Amino acid sequence: MNLPFFRRPVTEVLVKPAGADCNLDCEYCFYIDKLRQFPIRTNRMSDEVLEAMIQQLMSQNVPQLSVGWQGGEPTLMGLPFYRKAVDLTARHGRGQSVSNGLQTNGMLIDHEWAKFFRDYHFLVGLSIDGPEHIHDHYRKNRGGHGSWSKALDASKLLQDHGVEVNVLSVVNNYSVQFPDEIYAFHRSQGLNFMQFIPCVEKAGGSVANFSVDAASYGEFLKRLFDLWLADFVDRVPTTSIRWFEALLFKYAGFAPTECTLLEKCGKYLVIEHTGDVFACDFFVEPEWNLGNLLETPLPQLFNSGQQTDFGRLKAYLPAECRSCEWKAWCRGGCTKDRLRNPSLDGRNHFCEAYKLFFAHADSKLRNLADEWKRKQHEPIY
Repeated sequence: MNLPFFRRPVTEVLVKPAGADCNLDCEYCFYIDKLRQFPIRTNRMSDEVLEAMIQQLMSQNVPQLSVGWQGGEPTLMGLPFYRKAVDLTARHGRGQSVSNGLQTNGMLIDHEWAKFFRDYHFLVGLSIDGPEHIHDHYRKNRGGHGSWSKALDASKLLQDHGVEVNVLSVVNNYSVQFPDEIYAFHRSQGLNFMQFIPCVEKAGGSVANFSVDAASYGEFLKRLFDLWLADFVDRVPTTSIRWFEALLFKYAGFAPTECTLLEKCGKYLVIEHTGDVFACDFFVEPEWNLGNLLETPLPQLFNSGQQTDFGRLKAYLPAECRSCEWKAWCRGGCTKDRLRNPSLDGRNHFCEAYKLFFAHADSKLRNLADEWKRKQHEPIY
């Protein structure tokens, strides 16, 4: 397939091959309501959609591509689906480097999955909220039982096979009380690459009770930051916490690696099992349905006015944000967090959290960034 040239190539996609289908029943899940959005009973990506997607991505003149497989639960597709995906990537590739990542709850991970991930260099994100009482508070199976033991077994199996594993933890109204316990637990399990996502969802016209409030999340971030700093050795971090590292990049003068810290967003596409394409993982909604890749190529959808409009939403900040001393760093946070709490009139649900955090961490981040920049200019003998 020869695609016309577009100003912005598609270099990152987030793929939902099983849609919102999942084998758990987590109370705080933000994606489960998407099952009602698609009329197809079986939420599984067809071979036609899979090959069209890969062919369109690989037909671009770009050196690197990033494909994230998410859900729902993407392992519900079965291992043959992913074997086919890597075969198609090789068949349609033009020498590009393709980074595959897969986010899983770990329930289906066995030796065959682990061996496949190792052999094809998949980065696996494993959803574990912390120790058993924290994880199982909301992350239960359909029988109402906790999922922690199986998730932990998956973590050990993947690491034993040499798979690169990151841990993703949702910070909710319960887990926010335990930053020390969560951080220590992850470290004890060899999960030194961590990502924390604050939970805020709507229930009717208000915020759901499992959501974390801003003040509590601010204290959580402050404590987590101090734990992260305390584990530095020779001024070098020994653990990775994604949001802190993205901030450090920004303090050092580089583009942050977190879209929430950018002035505008819209740097990737979400591809549902149907081939429908959306502007963002948190906006898989009819308003932001860009089209279907079987009808319109991905680069054309990515360069559409609708995707551009979505990216600009982030920059439309309320007056309080525009005059805030921390605006240059947080950039108003994630757009979805400005819409989940109607009582805040467009301000981010976590505005207070960010103010607490930056007041605590700003000088330390500046010192770390200055020291890192100095080291880059030191002569090597």
